[in-house]
Amino acid sequence: MKVITTIEQLKLIIKKEKSEGKTIGLVPTMGYLHEGHLTLASNARLENDVVVMSIFVNPTQFGPNEDFESYPRDLERDKKLAESAGVDIIFAPDIEEMYPTDGGIKIRAGRQAEILCGASRPGHFDGVLQVVSKLFHIVEPTRAYFGQKDAQQVAIIQTLVRDYNFPLEIRTVPIVREEDGLAKSSRNVYLTEVERKEAPAIYEALLIAKEQFEANQNSEVAIDSATKHIEKYTSGKIDYLQILAYPDLKPVTDKTKQYLIAAAVYIGKTRLIDNIIFSLKGEA
Repeated sequence: MKVITTIEQLKLIIKKEKSEGKTIGLVPTMGYLHEGHLTLASNARLENDVVVMSIFVNPTQFGPNEDFESYPRDLERDKKLAESAGVDIIFAPDIEEMYPTDGGIKIRAGRQAEILCGASRPGHFDGVLQVVSKLFHIVEPTRAYFGQKDAQQVAIIQTLVRDYNFPLEIRTVPIVREEDGLAKSSRNVYLTEVERKEAPAIYEALLIAKEQFEANQNSEVAIDSATKHIEKYTSGKIDYLQILAYPDLKPVTDKTKQYLIAAAVYIGKTRLIDNIIFSLKGEA
């Protein structure tokens, strides 16, 4: 496995691999890898000749009061885990390498970024689109792999790729969970022992909402039941808990085919997100 830190060096390698007709799978990450990231890498390994994993804590997607400085970083640990998952190349640039200049041109994520996580994190998805656009141009992947846990992010990236004709496929991989149902996340390390015991109630609440919605297609009743479960079994503060059409992230209508139930909950100082994507029985 190679560890590359410069864009120029990576592009030379990619050019050579593509000249030999090889397909490239990209797994964008911010590092501190967990099983969810490794599942993305394993999926990329199955479908591509070369697997590139980027490890870059992207400053442009963090707000002024968010955890950029304290975000967990351990490149040596990440190298071992990435190699075990079949990664061929780690791309680990520093900030100056990724953002050497600022010409003032901005990417705006638009309507899909103004709800859910975007409502409380203005500019976050602009930063996400900025870094993935750069990575797509640098790596020129055949396919890029993202986890369903960040369902809003995936939907926005899919829209970018579709509407601006990026020449790659977006692959979405289901959420990887702990045994008690908690979605795996780099931020789980912030939880205290007590908070960690509370955290699985978020996924339990999503399952309750799904069951309620499947029974009566009433979003208000489903969300109310899920809210009460979180309030009863955690000390957390709900940022949002919503049912939307997926992937356009618009309100549910009688024509909706696929549904997203998404939640963000602050447990202590840690903001945890989770979701379920599903179709009603008998629908595609």
